[in-house]
Amino acid sequence: MRRPAKVTAVVFGLFVFLGISGLLARALTGPGSERAQVLEILEAQAAGDAGAVLVDLPGCARVPVCVRVTRERVERLARPGDVEIVRYEPSVQVALTRQDGTARVVWRTTSRRFPVAQCVRVLRQGPLTGGRSEIVALTDPIALTGSC
Repeated sequence: MRRPAKVTAVVFGLFVFLGISGLLARALTGPGSERAQVLEILEAQAAGDAGAVLVDLPGCARVPVCVRVTRERVERLARPGDVEIVRYEPSVQVALTRQDGTARVVWRTTSRRFPVAQCVRVLRQGPLTGGRSEIVALTDPIALTGSC
């Protein structure tokens, strides 16, 4: 094999390796960004800020019944203190394309030790379709040992 062909093959191989590595890195950080979005909604919920929860749930904000239920839930679950996530089960571990799923979160605040478990409906985009995640819905509390 001639030298220019070898250089071209090495450069091509390096390009493919870096591309695949970038896609995998983006796919593997998805659960972390999803968890951060859920934490943001839980903090607003614990603070009693239904408006902020609805901003993070744009689909719900367009449906009057969903708005009413969300406001009631936020009022019921408002509590002082910082929110701590006790356990988080992501909706999807690795999404390469668009997928929706249900995450399960157990949380509490620093002032109240009894935890709350909720399900979170999530639409995840993989690195091939944008790499974002969108929180679609947040449920009423479920049993601590319940599944979503």
